[in-house]
Amino acid sequence: MAEKTLPSYIIRDCMMWADRVSKLGQIGDITVPVPEAKREDVRNAGMIKARKVQLGYEALEFKFKMPGLDPQILKLHGVKPGVDTPFMVTGALVDEDGTTHSAVLTIRGKMYKPDHGTWKSGDLAENDYAVDVNYYKLEIDGAEIYEMDDFDFKVGGVSQYGDIRNALLL
Repeated sequence: MAEKTLPSYIIRDCMMWADRVSKLGQIGDITVPVPEAKREDVRNAGMIKARKVQLGYEALEFKFKMPGLDPQILKLHGVKPGVDTPFMVTGALVDEDGTTHSAVLTIRGKMYKPDHGTWKSGDLAENDYAVDVNYYKLEIDGAEIYEMDDFDFKVGGVSQYGDIRNALLL
C-alpha cells in the first residue's frame, strides 16, 4: 500500500444535535472538549530539577455559537441536578485524494452559560453557549479515539486507569 502524502482528515463541514434535535444550518462554530492533563511540579530529595507529573485531568468544557436565539437551546439551561443534556457533533473529514471520513463526538453535560451577547440592528447577533461536560467520546470512522467520564479515560478503547481502579479494588 502506498504511503499517503497528501493532506488527510481535513475538517470540511460539521453538524450538531442538541438534546437529539438537529441544528442543521443553525450553528456558527463549535469548540470541542479538550482533554487536558492536570499537572503539578514535583521536586523531591535528590532531584536537581522539577518534573511535571500528571494527576488526572482538568474539567471538560464544550462551547458553541449561534446567530439565532433558539428557544429549544435556551431551555437546556437551568435543568435540575442529575439531568445531563446529550449533544452530538459530527464532522466530515475529507482527504485531498477525495477519501471521506466521519468524526463523531458524543457529549453529555450541563449548559452553564447562555450568553446572548450584543444585539445591534443591522448586525448578525452572536449567542454563545457553554456546557460543563460529564461524558465525552470521539470516534473517527467508527473507531474509538477517546472516551472520558469522571472515573476513566480510554484511548483507542484501552483504559488508562484500569490498573489504578484495580488497586483501589473497584
